[in-house]
Amino acid sequence: MAVPKRRTSTTRKNKRRTHFKMRVPGMVECPNCSELKLSHRVCKSCGHYKGKEVVSK
Repeated sequence: MAVPKRRTSTTRKNKRRTHFKMRVPGMVECPNCSELKLSHRVCKSCGHYKGKEVVSK
């Protein structure tokens, strides 16, 4: 059975885990109501997308 000869250092372990993190979603300002919304999605507060009302509230 393969067993590591040396202990993995904290630095080496952390270098391997650099991409293992939470990411902030890309938020943009709605041009209609100025609320923050996810890009390429309908605004939750006013229901507009690309200048048109898609969802009526």
